[in-house]
Parts: sequence; structure tokens; C-alpha cells
Amino acid sequence: MDAEPAPGAEAATDTPAPRATKPEPRGRRATIGDVAERAGVSKSAVSFVFNGRPGVSEAARTRILEAARELDWRPDSRARALSRSRAQALGLVIRREPELLSTDPFFPHFVAGVESALSACGYALMLQVVDGEESESAAYHQFARESRVDGVFLTDLRTDDERPETLDRLGVPYVLVGPAAPVEGRPRPLSVDDEAGVRRAVRHLYALGHRRIAHVAGADGYVHSEVRRRGWAAEMAELGLDAGLVVTADFSGASGARATHELLDLPHPPTAIVYANDLMAIAGISVATDRGVRVPDDLSVVGFDDVPLAEYVVPPLTTVRQEVITWGRECARTLVAVVEGREPEEPLLPPVAFVVRGSTGPVRQRADA
Repeated sequence: MDAEPAPGAEAATDTPAPRATKPEPRGRRATIGDVAERAGVSKSAVSFVFNGRPGVSEAARTRILEAARELDWRPDSRARALSRSRAQALGLVIRREPELLSTDPFFPHFVAGVESALSACGYALMLQVVDGEESESAAYHQFARESRVDGVFLTDLRTDDERPETLDRLGVPYVLVGPAAPVEGRPRPLSVDDEAGVRRAVRHLYALGHRRIAHVAGADGYVHSEVRRRGWAAEMAELGLDAGLVVTADFSGASGARATHELLDLPHPPTAIVYANDLMAIAGISVATDRGVRVPDDLSVVGFDDVPLAEYVVPPLTTVRQEVITWGRECARTLVAVVEGREPEEPLLPPVAFVVRGSTGPVRQRADA
């Protein structure tokens, strides 16, 4: 049993004891007692190390981990959960239509980052996909009522998001994933600077001579849609350009294609388009090509995310890169610290990077014509 000692139980000690010479147990699984005996410490010290508690010296910690490895012993997740009164699981509720979710490259990368961090500290991820506000709310209430998770990740933050207030009432810890204004008494959002990336894209196009720069925005109501649109409009205004060429889409390829048709049908179409994600930008390149508009000779295209496909489309997509796997990993580490009552370490999130490829080029006179 690897539960933490009850009050009055033997205190953890890291005083070296004679190294055990007893052979490895045969015919049965090793226990926490076997690890303690081999490392020359108390069972409490072993429990402290594997539960992430202080009070054990680095030398003793090294002996304990080595003994556990030699004996192929690891803590029983069920016993740890019972001893801590925790589920040893974190939740992620995604409110998307299945068709849209299947084409969104963000979540597979984010989940990969989360899982890579959780597997190292004995937690599991409980993922639930819902299709509406009512079922989303029901999922959070079920998590709380049945104690199925210890905390949740809140993604796709909304401008009128009521989920933080709901989770506060339910007493469920959470981390906010994405750009959002800090609110006193709530966790600080973990995000990269989307606005800086979009502004960099506009400046790049301006330097290439573009003046009619359009924006295909993401779905209304999402904070990251608003932040990216705001970055485009702010940089356009700073450069003295008209910020009227904007079409709202929903991050899907189909909506990106429709928006591109709408912009290219204008009497004076844009010479460049900044899309709110790569999926819409790739669809935009396809639409332009089908219409006989050459990219980048007649139209420059910029995306956002730098999905794996971006560098292989024709022409390769200029885009804003964010390290989503790292983002997921840092969010997981932060949430684990929160549910365990520890002060989270400062997240190490790389800043967005602007990646120039073949889909952008100097403005041509015939593009405006």
C-alpha cells in the first residue's frame, strides 16, 4: 500500500540505512516495503517521493527511485487516488460539431501535449465531446457530482463565458486555455500572444507593397477570434490602411472557401488575405487557384497555427506558428499543481513565430486590376 501515512505514523526519514541484501521477491509483485528496504529508508519516505511531497533528501530520493526501478515497482493508481481522495483524472469537454472537430488540427496536438505531461505524474485525461451548451453544462455538473475528475481544462474561451462561474460554484479547479482578460480571484489564462502574430503578418504584407489586406475571421463569440481580428484591425489602422475588408467565417475549410469567394467577387478585391487559421487559408488557396488567381503572384495568403500540412500545400503556406504540444504540456502541469494544492511553476510557453513561405510575395499591379 502506498498511501500517505496517517497522523502519528512513522515520519519520513532519509537517514541512510545499511543497503538491503535481501534478494528480490520472487513469485509476487514488489511492494512499497520492498522498495523501502532496498533503499534503506522508511515506507513513509518512499510514499513522500512518489506523492511529490518534500522532506526527503536528494540522495535518498535517488536511492528510492533506483530501488523502484530495480524492483519494477510503481505506485498503485487506485491506492493513490483513495489515499488522496482524488480521481487522478483531469477533464476536457470540447463543444464542437463532430464534423468540425475532425478537421481541426489544434485539439489532437493539444491533447498530445496534455497526455505527455499527465502520464509522467499518474493522471489520466477524460475527454468528452458535446454538441451544445446544455450538454456541455451537464458534463461539468456530472464531473462534479460523481467526482470523476479533479480539475478541468477550459478551452475555446468565449466573450460571454459562464463556465468559470459555474465551475467556481461547483468547486471544480480549472485552468483557462487561450487569450482572455485576467479576472481577480480566478486562474491566470495560459496563452500565447495571438495578436502579436497577426500584427506581424500584416506588417510583412505591407512591406511587400500590399495595401488592400483583407481578413477572414473566425467564429463570432470566441475570444481568440476577437483577438486575431483585433490584431489585424489595429495594425491596419497603425499603417493608415482601410480595415473594412473583413469576412466572418467559422474556422472550417468550407467557410474559408466561401469567404474567399466573397472577397474575390468584390469590384476591387484584396491583394492579400490574412486568415484566422490555416485550414481556412488552405481552402482559400484552392479557391483562388480554381478561379485562375495565382498565389502569390495575384494574391498573397497568410494563415495561423502552422499545422503539419502547411509547408506541403502548393504554394507552401506563410503562417503564424504556435507550439500547441508545448502549450498542452504546460497547461497539464499547471492544472496538476492546482489540484494538488501547490503553487504552479511559471509556464514556459514559446512566443508565436512568423513563418514566411511561398504563399506571400510582392504586390503586382494586375492584382488590383
